[in-house]
Amino acid sequence: MDKRPFFTLGHWGLREVEPGSTEIRPWQADSDPNSIGLDQLSVDVDRLRVLRPSIREGWLKNDPGVGTANRGLEKFVEVPWDEAFELVAAELNRVIQQHGNSSIYGGSYGWGSAGRFHHAQSQIHRFLNVLGGYVKSRDSYSYGAGSVIMPHIVAPMEKLLYQHSSWDTLAEHTRLFVAFGGLPLRNTQMSAGGAGNHRVSDALTKMHLSGTRFVNISPLREDIEGDAEWIPIRPGTDVALMLALGNALIAKRLHDENFLQQFCTGSDKVKRYLLGEDDGCPKTPQWAEDITGIPSDVTEKLAMQMVTSRTMINASWSLQRQSHGEQAYWSLVTLASLVGQIGLPGGGFGIGYGTLNSIGSPEANMSGPRFPQGRNAVEQFIPVARISDMLLNPGGSFSYDGASYSYPDIKIVYWAGGNPFHHHQDLKRLMRAWQKPETIIVHEQYWTATAKAADIVLPASISLERDDLGYASREGQLVAMRAVRPPLAQAKSDYDIFSGIASRLHLGQQFTEGRSPEEWIVHMYEEYRQRTKLAELPDYRQFLKLGRIELQQQSVPTALLSDFRRKPERSPLPTPSGKIELFSQTIDDFALRDCPGQATWLEPIEWLKSPKAAKFPLHLLSQEPRNRLHSQLDHSAHSRMGKIKDREPILLSQGDAQARGIADGDIVRVFNDRGACLASARITSDLMHGVAVLATGAWFDPFEWSPDTTLEKHGNPNVLTLDAPASSLSQATVAQTCLVEVERFDGELPAVTAFSLPNFDQEHTE
Repeated sequence: MDKRPFFTLGHWGLREVEPGSTEIRPWQADSDPNSIGLDQLSVDVDRLRVLRPSIREGWLKNDPGVGTANRGLEKFVEVPWDEAFELVAAELNRVIQQHGNSSIYGGSYGWGSAGRFHHAQSQIHRFLNVLGGYVKSRDSYSYGAGSVIMPHIVAPMEKLLYQHSSWDTLAEHTRLFVAFGGLPLRNTQMSAGGAGNHRVSDALTKMHLSGTRFVNISPLREDIEGDAEWIPIRPGTDVALMLALGNALIAKRLHDENFLQQFCTGSDKVKRYLLGEDDGCPKTPQWAEDITGIPSDVTEKLAMQMVTSRTMINASWSLQRQSHGEQAYWSLVTLASLVGQIGLPGGGFGIGYGTLNSIGSPEANMSGPRFPQGRNAVEQFIPVARISDMLLNPGGSFSYDGASYSYPDIKIVYWAGGNPFHHHQDLKRLMRAWQKPETIIVHEQYWTATAKAADIVLPASISLERDDLGYASREGQLVAMRAVRPPLAQAKSDYDIFSGIASRLHLGQQFTEGRSPEEWIVHMYEEYRQRTKLAELPDYRQFLKLGRIELQQQSVPTALLSDFRRKPERSPLPTPSGKIELFSQTIDDFALRDCPGQATWLEPIEWLKSPKAAKFPLHLLSQEPRNRLHSQLDHSAHSRMGKIKDREPILLSQGDAQARGIADGDIVRVFNDRGACLASARITSDLMHGVAVLATGAWFDPFEWSPDTTLEKHGNPNVLTLDAPASSLSQATVAQTCLVEVERFDGELPAVTAFSLPNFDQEHTE
């Protein structure tokens, strides 16, 4: 018997398991492993598993669409799989026959599974496409504004992300790294598809040793770990600072005019705007000081340092998750163009360093094994962050990327591989929207808030209960993921669930193509084996014995857009001009009041200098947590050890806490006009006055399941965040645009029930 450990893969890292054991440990060659998910097979984590198909009692007894206000309140009835398959198939058939496929929303936004076959998004998309199509979503909560704006000014976001220079290149060439929004290591614990070696901590150490200086432009000092100059900035004002830096360069004639003329379009319009020649308002460091809170001499000094050093200017994804978020990335590219180092080793701009482990990797960027999803016959879509708008306003209009569309009338929401009651904004509004569909079907592994508020909950197996292929671009590994144990209770893989439903609809052959899960995995492996140029792959049996194959590194460009800089005629950008569009005639022709044709300072809907700050004087930022990925495994011991008195901690500055009579560890009420939540105070001297920071991912735990609920008990910031579009161009999220007030909570502390099981109809179950 082979006694070597076998492998499995999670978004947070490669794991090893001894044969015959369920003890999971990090891959021994990982230089900076984390502990997320190591306790995933514990009794405490298993306690919240969905064990059997469960139907909301009111949905089962009444017609669909009746009693939808009771979602989240009623008991569940557990039924056999055959009955669940029949119920789901009949409901899908009813809605398609009566309303058409455009009445089905395939909600699968989430990280799902690290495996390439058992990937929830791929599975649900294939299934719904076989049924005739569905309304889909576009873009992401992570960088939705960037996805829409960047193709107009440089190139598609995804293309840019995977062309970032490697950390080794930065260590060799970069002497100044300016980080707008910081460079937090907590974000680099994972990669979509599965992190291999966690390289970023070592990379930053190497850069420090090579003499790279770091500047952290963020309200929070710890957004860069290690030695860095900290420039605190008022949230939502990075655009004003970038424009002021550009003004300082132009005013002192330090900008690179040759770069602007050769590689950019619209620079004359940009210079007129920065100098105030049209609006009478020069965007000087003195002008920006009142907006950003940064002294003008600090701005002028930084501008000088940028053009006298090899400088990388990086912006976090959080910068475009705010009101007018498109302007943050447009301003970043404008500033980098004025500096003139785009395309040079170690210089230019970045829009992803510090966001994922894979960004800055020397590993190859190539598509991995794929589960074919088929073709969606329904053309209707929504920008991903507009789900509440869609449900509350069927037939209403919205604009997106210069065109007009209408919201569909959704009767079924079918969700697999995500948790909207984690990632969406203004959760009380989502609760109201969640009452509109006639039926909500969810595949879930655990009893999350989304599962508790569904009509039909189908128990899905976890990655550790399935064989699969593990692969992530720029992570350099192909992994034979082996099941650690059988599925718990009656849980099934998404594939087996969809196969069962498809067979009841007489579409089983179309969905499965006659293949079992193992046969699909072999098929996907062989297809990838023929296609990849990264390694000579063995046959599948040998691959299983090896367990893991390291793929060949590719020689990455010395700098993002280096080919364009060397030979712009031979390597033009995919923009109308083939150049960097500092002014976009296309966007200007859209005539959008909230997104002009060039990088522009537009006052946020909410910020610390707006009238609303008189009532809510703290700007709330929501960040990625350290002990989990988004909301995944929040109920695990590893995640819960980061809480205080069972609540998510909120960072407050010493001055803000003292002014409110709040001590470290106090339970506080965080509130605004949209909602309120309880959190535990953590006081720090490393946070800008007027700012609070609360991590995302605490499982949503309302005092009562109703849009009129007065309190969320667990510390979920999305009861406070604003559900409004970044602009009419992108319709992206503005989660970082949020004003609140905080007060000490002196009332009777309600128990956290986020990790409680729902009630079941025991008589029917037995």
